[in-house]
Amino acid sequence: MSPARPTPPRTTTRVRPLVHPSAAGQASVEVALVLPVLIVLALVVVQAGLLARDQLVAVQTARTAARSVAVSGPAGADRVLAAAGLAGRARVGVSGDTRPGGLATVTVTLDPVRVPVVGRGLGGLRLRERMTVLVEGP
Repeated sequence: MSPARPTPPRTTTRVRPLVHPSAAGQASVEVALVLPVLIVLALVVVQAGLLARDQLVAVQTARTAARSVAVSGPAGADRVLAAAGLAGRARVGVSGDTRPGGLATVTVTLDPVRVPVVGRGLGGLRLRERMTVLVEGP
């Protein structure tokens, strides 16, 4: 019989952590500080987009209301607001000469959609658009 070979001693290697123990919660703190800023920034971008859309809506509504006044008289402007679904957010005014051959001016005032948190920064902002048309005769 051959003598038993001694088994080599087991060596253990210790794995060193990549992050120092005192910095373990640093990423969580950074996310907690940066995330609200990113959310507010995203809301500002959304608010700017909604303002641009509302300005286009005001222009289109003023054009449509002016055409309606030119064809069917001042009562046509209110029908345009109702048809566009803006009766609660917009007002329309007709001034000038609304008789056939006269120049009538239609003014649309629209309250913009406000995003929570950043919408308060708009204050009392109202979008206005004005169109002048020649009133058609019978």
